[in-house]
Order: sequence, then structure tokens, then C-alpha cells
Amino acid sequence: MTTPDTPPLGEFGRITRFFKPLAAGFPGARGLRDDAAVFAVPQGRELVVTTDALVAGVHFFPDDHPGDIAAKLLRTNLSDLAAMGAEPLAYSLVTALPRGIDEAWLTAFAASLGEDQERFGIKLAGGDSVFTSGPVTLSVTAFGLVPAGRALPRWGGRPGDGLYVTGSIGDAALGLQVALGRLDIPDEATRGHLLRRLRRPDPRTTIGPRLIGLASGALDVSDGLVADLGHLCEESGCAAVLESALVPLSDAARGAIDGDPERLVLALTGGDDYELLFSAPDSARAALAALARDTGVPITGIGRLTEGAAGTVAVLDGQGAPLPIRRPGWDHF
Repeated sequence: MTTPDTPPLGEFGRITRFFKPLAAGFPGARGLRDDAAVFAVPQGRELVVTTDALVAGVHFFPDDHPGDIAAKLLRTNLSDLAAMGAEPLAYSLVTALPRGIDEAWLTAFAASLGEDQERFGIKLAGGDSVFTSGPVTLSVTAFGLVPAGRALPRWGGRPGDGLYVTGSIGDAALGLQVALGRLDIPDEATRGHLLRRLRRPDPRTTIGPRLIGLASGALDVSDGLVADLGHLCEESGCAAVLESALVPLSDAARGAIDGDPERLVLALTGGDDYELLFSAPDSARAALAALARDTGVPITGIGRLTEGAAGTVAVLDGQGAPLPIRRPGWDHF
């Protein structure tokens, strides 16, 4: 605990107090005493590397709880590993923080990272801590392991393959509207579910590695289901038909949409779902059903890849008619 007479922790004091404990038990981190981590890749494995950044006012609200911010930061990167079929190994962390961030904020931030490290089986390997005069900016580079030559690609889909998603779609997009005060949800449980899915996504780390040998193409849904399906189609050189009536919605999302087609489109395009979207041949259908039963995570068929202009996605409503989509998803620029 600090008092007005207690000098603030410097850069290395912060590292020692808040981040060195997160590296304990991972030899490659070298106790955060060196400028870089050192670790070997086991024989027969390849290293999968992904980097994502979060910026206050863009990816989260500046007054969000630091525990929620930490969870979203790590989990978005874990979702990228899962989409490649990789098992989590380690991560590095960069924090660019203004002077107003105090030790209480850092304590809650580090505690949340520690909880998720335990939950997802990953350790801190290093990083950097710097000052910024701008908004809080955070970045994680996550490392995962995948059998050599078996990483799931975006470009493996083929016309005729079925399209599948894990979990449910649209909760986070609707939760953002709740947080912004644009969507009034009287029921507290429904509001809480939508906001939790916005702030603490569920990376499908148990499913991703088990899609190897089943999925032909895969990615995670971050920019919006329609937009990300377009990315998969673009890379795979084909088109797709997405049946909106088949897209899995939570009870909370279904209640919030309540038959409103504009809210349905928001759910399909709003993003921040961090569910896995993948293509697979029909021969994998039984194995996917078994995987869903084993993990307790729903895997739902939502359409099919087709012949056609690469990247084209036809979205159909419940009657099989085209559903107008003005903007398929998020784009920073």
C-alpha cells in the first residue's frame, strides 16, 4: 500500500512486484532477469506466434476494470492460437501506461493475468513496460505449439465444405450497445451475460488443437462473422452461403434481438465474438459432433462454401431471401 510519502515504484520495481511472479515456473523466462526469453521447440512441433494490441477508447473503455482488460488482452491472443490449432505455451507483454495508472490498477491487472494463466496453461516469458502520454496501450505476443506442418490455415476451404462456428455469436456486439447506452435490457441477468462476453471472451483453446485433421480452413471471429467468413473465402478462393437462421445465439442474444432484423445484422457483423469459424468436409460431421459432446462447447453448422467470386458471402434470412448487409464487420481504417 502506498501513502503520499511513499515513493512510486519505478519501472523495475513494477516488473519485480507485478510481473515477475507471472513468469515463475517457466524456465525460458529466465526470471525476467535478461532482455529476452530463451526456450526450445520440442521435436516434431512448430512455434505459432501471434500479436494483438488493445487501446483504451478503441478496444475497451478507459474506466473498465483492469481485471477485465487483462482478461480480454490475453484471451484475444489465445483465440488466435486456437484458430491455428496451437496449444498455448508462453506470452510476452508490453504495457504503455500513463502516470495516472496506480499500483491498485496494476495489482488487479496482474492478478487477472495470473488467474487466466492458470486456467489456460500459459506463462509470461517477458516483455516491456513504458510510459505514454496517450491512452493505455497494451500488447501481447503469444506463442503456441502445433504438430509440425499441421497448423490450421485460412486458405484450406473448398467448395462443398460445410461452415461451422463454436459457441454463440453476437453477445459481445450486443453487449457493446448495452455498455454504450444504446440498447436497453431491463433484465439484469441478460445484461450481465452480454457484458461479460464483451469483456471476457472465451477462447476455444480446448477445441482448436482437436480441429487438426477435421477442419480444412479456420480463423477466429474478431471483426464480425460475415467479415471473417469473407476473409476465409478470399483466402480459400471461393464464395459462401451463410444461413442466418442457423447461426447459434445465446438466450440473452435472442432475447435482445427479439425479431429485430437490424439487431440480427448487428449480431452477425459486430465482432468481438472470439469464437472459431471453420470449414470442414461432410466426412468430418460425426467427429465434430463428438468433439462438441466431449468439450461441452456447441459446434453448429451455419452454411456452406460454394463456387463463386473469392470472398463473396451471401447471407440469407430465415425464409432463404438475401439479408441486406451494409457493412460486413469492423475495420480499423
